[in-house]
Amino acid sequence: MVEQKEIDNKKLDETKSEKPINEVKDTEDKSPIKEGKKDQDLGNAQNDKDKSAGEDKKQDAGDKDVKDTKKKEKIKPATGPKKEEAVVNGRDLRISTKHSIAVCNFIRNKNIDIALIELDQVSLKKRAIPMRGEIPHRKGKMMSGRYPINAVKAFTMLLKSLKANAINHELELEKVKIACMPNYASRPATRFGQGRHKRSHVQIKLIPMGKKK
Repeated sequence: MVEQKEIDNKKLDETKSEKPINEVKDTEDKSPIKEGKKDQDLGNAQNDKDKSAGEDKKQDAGDKDVKDTKKKEKIKPATGPKKEEAVVNGRDLRISTKHSIAVCNFIRNKNIDIALIELDQVSLKKRAIPMRGEIPHRKGKMMSGRYPINAVKAFTMLLKSLKANAINHELELEKVKIACMPNYASRPATRFGQGRHKRSHVQIKLIPMGKKK
């Protein structure tokens, strides 16, 4: 019996001394050197991804810059022949054709700045516009005249826009004069067809001093 117990004890000691294969493998895999290598490999892969993403962003930015430069090149203004005249057209103006004829005769062949100043004086009733017909006489170098305020307001608006067009076309305002032409427009009927509204077309130009209308 004693010998059999000793044999059993020896077998138990041998089994304890032998380690399982799985445990050995686990200890080998969990070594700190291999874990460090894995972390280093992951860091290198992440750095490579960041570098590639940065290069892609730079490439996209370069492509956008090239497109922007192409657009700017397309927007360049076309250089054409310089214009010598500026024109403004007033269509269906709510003014009398008789008054528009008188105002055109008043500002024709004048400088645009002088014409604007004189029309301001007319709107303040400090100066009258000569007109034909059985009209009261006024003070100044005229016989009969009136103060067509509505027509003067319409003409001042047209002359201001004409001046802006001339500046845009780079015209010298001192070397141009006014040429204007009024005309009848379609006159719509009033309520119940008892009369006609007053309508006029007006065309005003700035032409060089030596040029005839």
